[in-house]
Amino acid sequence: MTVVLVASGVMLLAAAVITAYRLLAGPNSLDRLVAVDTLIALTVCGVMVWAVYSRDTTLVPSIVALSVVGFVGSVSVARFRVADTPETRRAAAAAAARTPHPPRESGARDRRENS
Repeated sequence: MTVVLVASGVMLLAAAVITAYRLLAGPNSLDRLVAVDTLIALTVCGVMVWAVYSRDTTLVPSIVALSVVGFVGSVSVARFRVADTPETRRAAAAAAARTPHPPRESGARDRRENS
């Protein structure tokens, strides 16, 4: 039985590494959303494997809580997701450019003050 649990853990770890790559390198936000959802599912499976190995049933509420958080998070992000088009990327870049910058040090001078 221990061999099966170790093999399960290794396969879950390999899947998590592959999914983490997809999360970091995903070409758009939908790929990243699916990767996060998959990582949450892999975490749930890992907790289940640990619960079987340790014969600890007190982990069941944490498994349920992780599943609910993963579901609600995925549904809410998918509901309000904006399509990744060049127009939305330009709009996001423009919005980022309009955000206020952090305050400067008191000794720093602004170019506008000298003119």
